[in-house]
Amino acid sequence: MISNTSLAKRTKKKMDPYLVDTIFAAKRAKGWAKLAQVISGSRRKYSNVNLGRIEKDSSDEKTVIVPGKVLGSGNLSNGKRICAIYFSMSAINKIKKSKGEAVNLIDEIKKNPSAEGVRIIR
Repeated sequence: MISNTSLAKRTKKKMDPYLVDTIFAAKRAKGWAKLAQVISGSRRKYSNVNLGRIEKDSSDEKTVIVPGKVLGSGNLSNGKRICAIYFSMSAINKIKKSKGEAVNLIDEIKKNPSAEGVRIIR
């Protein structure tokens, strides 16, 4: 776990205002500190996760967190709430077709500050 000072230094280097707001929201919420550490780091370390892997790794969970981008390879069998920083257009279309929900990460942090009932897939 990195300190709040190091987290603030990392955040100053970010140019995307959406990403900066997400880091600050995750830092303030108690259950999201580990996620704030991951997304404040290098973008090369973000996860690119396919829908097929989400389906395989989260059979029981209804809410899945991806600290990176969700890609459209694979299918979802049931409606899941998928929260990520970025989505590809094909992933959004497939999520909607399976009666799921594609949500920005900052919205999930604000809705669920204690991070209950979520699964992080990296």
